[in-house]
Amino acid sequence: MAWVSVILETDCAHAEALADALMESGALSATIEDAAAGTLEEKPQFGEPGSITTPGWDRSRIAALFAPDADIATAVADAAEEVGLKEVPAFTTEAVAEQNWVQLTQSQFDPIRISSRLWIVPSWHDAPDPAAINLILDPGMAFGTGSHPTTRLCLEWLERTVSPGANVLDYGCGSGILAIAAAKLGADPVHGVDIDPQAILAAQANAERNDVSACFADSELPISGQFDLVVANILANPLKVLAPAICRHVRNGGQLALSGILEEQAEELIGIYANWIPLQIADVREGWVCLAGTKPAA
Repeated sequence: MAWVSVILETDCAHAEALADALMESGALSATIEDAAAGTLEEKPQFGEPGSITTPGWDRSRIAALFAPDADIATAVADAAEEVGLKEVPAFTTEAVAEQNWVQLTQSQFDPIRISSRLWIVPSWHDAPDPAAINLILDPGMAFGTGSHPTTRLCLEWLERTVSPGANVLDYGCGSGILAIAAAKLGADPVHGVDIDPQAILAAQANAERNDVSACFADSELPISGQFDLVVANILANPLKVLAPAICRHVRNGGQLALSGILEEQAEELIGIYANWIPLQIADVREGWVCLAGTKPAA
């Protein structure tokens, strides 16, 4: 069965609302991109999700996917009326062939070599180096495939820092990749917390898949104890807000690593965390940094 992709353009003031309205009118999905993408007028957007500092693209292209029997003209008209557009935007359609979406998605993720002894291996792949420390991963609906520079930075820090028997906290664990890596590198016990219930489920399943012992919990529940190593790969804004809580879980003499931070955000984060732990840039990759430091002894 072929699906139908509906393409239309609108201004930045209406793009997000129109995409939502198309979903309410029957679209199965709706994505927004720069209508000038691939041209000299393309306007990159930077920053964290939900915190774009500019109003968006002057002209936005929306691609909405509909079932083949959908009344597309009515759906677009209803969506335009819902968001207050005076005119129904012109649109084009194109057929989208039925595909094995699971297989297509999986094909985009290959094993990733972190170091000579550390690999990330999607659960549907064979390990390229069976003798290595292989992190068998199925991200599910949680963030954390290992392909992002911030994840690699944290994995490299853990490989340099974890010693046998160290207790580790992965704050904002996502798929559990950092906690699992710590366990495979010899840490014990290992804990992970995340605000997303789907992340907790994915992390628990990944820990079982890797045959490691790790405890994952909802971060809305109280976290007790202090740890030898704490790693938090989130984003700059939540790292600012969570600074007191994160630092509280680092024991005196323990070590902290933070990532999800752009280079231009590093100095501000270092200044905030200086109230508890002196941090410095431990590594940089593709514009992202890993900050690390040791909590002073009492």
